[in-house]
Amino acid sequence: MNQSPSKITLIWFACLSMLGFLATDMYLPAFSLMQQEFATSEKLISLSLTIYLLGMASGQLIYGPLSDRLGRIKVLIAGMVLFSTASLLCAFASNIEMFLAARFLQALGACSAAVIWQAIVIDRYQGQASERVFATIMPLVALSPALAPLAGVLLEGAYGWRSIFVSLVALGVLLAMMSLKEKESAQIDKSRSINLVTQLKNDYRHIFSSQKFIGNMLMFGGSSAIFFAYLTGSPFLMNAMGYSAKEIALSFIPQTIGFIVGGYGCRALISRYTGKQVLPFALLLLISSVLILFTLSLSFNITTIWPILLPFCLVAVANGAIYPIIISQALADFKACSATASGLLNFLQTMFCFVGSAIVSAFAVHGLISITLVMLVSAMIFVLGYLLSKRIKLTDNDVERCAVI
Repeated sequence: MNQSPSKITLIWFACLSMLGFLATDMYLPAFSLMQQEFATSEKLISLSLTIYLLGMASGQLIYGPLSDRLGRIKVLIAGMVLFSTASLLCAFASNIEMFLAARFLQALGACSAAVIWQAIVIDRYQGQASERVFATIMPLVALSPALAPLAGVLLEGAYGWRSIFVSLVALGVLLAMMSLKEKESAQIDKSRSINLVTQLKNDYRHIFSSQKFIGNMLMFGGSSAIFFAYLTGSPFLMNAMGYSAKEIALSFIPQTIGFIVGGYGCRALISRYTGKQVLPFALLLLISSVLILFTLSLSFNITTIWPILLPFCLVAVANGAIYPIIISQALADFKACSATASGLLNFLQTMFCFVGSAIVSAFAVHGLISITLVMLVSAMIFVLGYLLSKRIKLTDNDVERCAVI
């Protein structure tokens, strides 16, 4: 089993991991322009983000089992074809209904990348080696919230907002071509006669029996929902404060720097300490920052983004440190069905994001209070997952959790 990926493979991992976030973030600064062109409401425009999250969640339950059974590369290429086709439909949508449908299909394609790159890491690397790979890639993912809105502003200014989705078509095609050059990592037993439904029942039963998986999944879902509550509400919040599309895009840079600091700080720390030793400090930072934000929303009339942005950067630092640890810990015991476990983990995480985003969208008129309240509830879910993971029996680490069929 390899202990370190090549530079080309790292770039491939990074692009796959960023794809879903690029499709999420590039068009955020164009919300107001799209609302005018489609002659629709703020609620329906923000729904395009929420429905994208629903598509991301749904598809991950499909791609995981398929890639375990058919192979990572074939399924990934199919996903990239779907993503590119749906991005093209987004670019030429003539009304909000067509755009929303295309966004759902775009998410179904993008989520193949989110599931499969994590599964390949678990296939190829183990122990601290996998944590180092995740800690290398996850901070790069954080570049998307900063670079994607800026790229979106530049494309929109030069060629209109539809060019944003044309660029995503090109990225999907490029990733499909890169995937063709990678070796298959799944160990596929073609002699197995058991059908897919039975296999899924067996795998899901073993996955859900793992307290380790459940605890880390709740932490992953809670911390991600905190992030997406802000992503959903901040463009309209800043627009109401009088900020321009460019200023909204630039506001993602500080939090991105925070995520990178947290991610590479985690990478440095896990070379000396275990992930379980680092996690409590990241948890303390996350909870403290969310409480500060919630207190600000209750106590002050906020008219500028800076009082909100500064503590949110600390949230980003905490998430940057948390993600590599909890993803690696959640999937470590499922090498026999790593993509199924990864797909389920990402599905549940994305559903947390979907619910949080939907609540923020539904109560957008309440501004900052709706955002920070969702963040606070999500933080409580994170704490619940942490407490659950602390109660794991020692034998949980010694059992291969997927059914060997």
